[in-house]
Amino acid sequence: MTTPDIRVEKGHAEPEEVAAIAAILMARAANAPTPAPAHRGRPRAGWRRLEREPGFRAPHSWR
Repeated sequence: MTTPDIRVEKGHAEPEEVAAIAAILMARAANAPTPAPAHRGRPRAGWRRLEREPGFRAPHSWR
């Protein structure tokens, strides 16, 4: 098993502290959610095309 390269930018970190941070980062990477599967085809529109609407609307319709 290889260890990731972690660099301390400022200050001094003990090897145990670096190992703890590496363990946390690897655990978070292992539990990352998997991406959603790609949508097949085109997404469904939230509106309707006028040419596909029925020709008659009831007089009490508010649309």
